[in-house]
Order: sequence, then C-alpha cells, then structure tokens
Amino acid sequence: MHLLRTTALSAAMAASLLLVSTSAVAQPAEPLAANTETAEPAASGKAKNVIVFLADAGGVSVLNGASLMGYGEPLKLHVQQWPHLGLSETSPVDDFVSDSANGMSSIMTGVKTHNGVISQGPDGVRGKIDGTPTKTLLEYAEERGLRTGVITTQSIADATPAATYAHSNDRGKQGEIFTQVFAPRFGDGVDVMYGAGRSKIGAKLAEMGTGFDALAKANDRPVYARLADAPADNERPIVVSDKMDVHAATLRALDILETSESGYLLVVEWDAHTSDPKKGLQNVVDFDHLMAEVAQRVDLDNTLLLFTADHSFGFQVDGGTRGEPLMAGYDAWKAAGDDSDIVRLDNVLVNTSHTAEEVPALAIGAGAEKVRGYFPNTHLFEIMMDAFGWEADKTATD
Repeated sequence: MHLLRTTALSAAMAASLLLVSTSAVAQPAEPLAANTETAEPAASGKAKNVIVFLADAGGVSVLNGASLMGYGEPLKLHVQQWPHLGLSETSPVDDFVSDSANGMSSIMTGVKTHNGVISQGPDGVRGKIDGTPTKTLLEYAEERGLRTGVITTQSIADATPAATYAHSNDRGKQGEIFTQVFAPRFGDGVDVMYGAGRSKIGAKLAEMGTGFDALAKANDRPVYARLADAPADNERPIVVSDKMDVHAATLRALDILETSESGYLLVVEWDAHTSDPKKGLQNVVDFDHLMAEVAQRVDLDNTLLLFTADHSFGFQVDGGTRGEPLMAGYDAWKAAGDDSDIVRLDNVLVNTSHTAEEVPALAIGAGAEKVRGYFPNTHLFEIMMDAFGWEADKTATD
C-alpha cells in the first residue's frame, strides 16, 4: 500500500511539473524568479548545511492563493517546483489546532507539546509549571560546532524563532526568552540573530529590571537596533529592530554562515497570516523570491532546503477567473475598516483563525528524498537530524 501511495504521489507531482512548464503566465510579475528550475543534486548524501524556511500560517491554500495573486495561475511559485513533497500534521498533545509555539517546537525538537509552550515537553503547564526542556536542532548544531542563524519578520523572541534557541512554559514571556540568547545550554548560542520586536521585547526586559544595553554590556555582545548598524566584521551579530528586511538579512547571514568549515543551520521565518489577505499572500510571494535566490546560491549536493509551516489558517479561494485579479473587492474591504473575524472578498474568504489541516513540507537538496507522504510535524526533526547524520539523545525525546 505504501508503494502504491508513493507511486501515485510521484505521478501527481510529475503531472504538476509538466503543467507548470507548459502553461502560460497570465500576470508575469517576475515569472523568471518564480519559475526558475532548480536542479536536484546528482546523488543524495549527508547535509553539511540545513536551511529551514518557515511560513507562519502558510498552509496549502495560502500557497495556492499566493501563486494565483502573484502570477494569475496556480503552481507558479518557485517552491512549488521542489521535487519532494509531504503533508505535515501540526496538532499539539491535547487539542486539534496548533499555535506557533507547539508547531515550531515540534519541528525543532521532535516532541509535541501544549500550545503556548516553547521547546518543553508535555509535562509543562502553560504559565504555571516548566516542562522538561527538549533539545532543539539548533542546540544539536551548536553542540557539534556548526554555525547557527535565526531570522524572522516577527519578534525575535516570539514563539517561532524562540522555539529554536529557548525553553519557556509561556510564549508571552518574551523578556525571559530573549535573555536565554546569552545563556545557551550548548555551544556559544545562536551566532546570527536578525529579527523584529524591539519595542515589545524592550518593554518586557524593563519589567525584569534590565534592557538591551545592560545585556549587551554584561555579555560583551552588542544588540544593534538596525541591520545597517551591525559592522560587517562582526561574525556573531544580534539585530533587534522594529521591522526586519528578511531578504537582506538572510543574504547577509549567509555571507557569515557560509564561512563555516563545519557547516551551518539557518532558520528563516516569514509571516504568512492572511488576516489581511493581500498582505499575507504578498509576503508569501516575496518569501518565495528569497527561496529561489537561496536555492541558486547554495550547493544542493551538501545543503538541505526545507520549506514548511507551523500551522494552517482559515484562507480559501472560492471564486475567480483567469485574467481577472484574485483580490477583487480588496480595496473596498480595506477602506471600510472592517475588523470582524470574517473577510469576504469577491473570490476569497478568510476565517481569521488557525486551522487543523495538514500543511505542506517541500524539500530539495541533500536528504530531501525523505520528505514524502503524510506524517506528524515531529518527523521533520527526524529528517533534518538524519540529513546531518546525527542521532538524537535518548533523553531528548523519550
């Protein structure tokens, strides 16, 4: 049965790729960047480097909507051409619908937990009791001497990036979470950190009686307020701004990480929530452009690129015609200032909540062939560990 399912999936993917290569682009908004084919490495081997692209709330329907809005046709995103595809199930241990804390913790540690809990086991109680710290992929990388990087459009201490380097019983404790950057459990901690959230984290730190300057001085590690402020010769920069240019930040991070002889792990998050549907879909189009650029830059013979989401979202395309804009009705909705939980455009309906259906996992490069079929999101941790050739500590997942 597994063989039949895998064969059917491969056939469907081949048909999808044929459709992409033969269909015309209705709205050619930089189609070359979106449709550039990326060659699969000649032979599968162990990964020296792993790059995780995480679209927060970027479910299957959101990818489809981004392609339709950006190019007027389905299957036009660069990432939709990646040859290895699976569907990742995102639930926490007690509910059906996940938040970003459980979703990313599961991917980074191989252990599902409760919503709101950051890289701790299910024995934790949100905001009340610490659970057992679960060792993250980034901590394994630090332990083995790799360089590491975390980049996000969101607060660098928010749930998704925090799950890579911190452990907390409550995602809301962003001050406490950020201070863990300077007290790593393994290695010397995250090497490159670029993210937003300066005002929010700063306020939380103030409540704790500290701040960015105090932490920087105590640890002899500056915390810059802008990407441009970080000197080019600083190989371990931390930038916490109010807004982060993730495209520029990722390319700059790679300039640093690619000098590592031992390899690197880079995690890049881009917000894909579609509460504002045009903004959310444009974020995905922009993220896809970045992934296309990175895929052409790295050596896929020794680098695994993995795209996925922490959870899905209530977005659907339920109308539309080729040659007409997908976002018809958006300007009127925006002008009305409607803040209800339902967004109704001519061709798009959004229930602005997280949802329980599986999210896409797409991969290319060293070790990518193991991304296939349906699986729990914890399997992505196993795939990345296997790509590196590492075995998890028994105490980390048992």
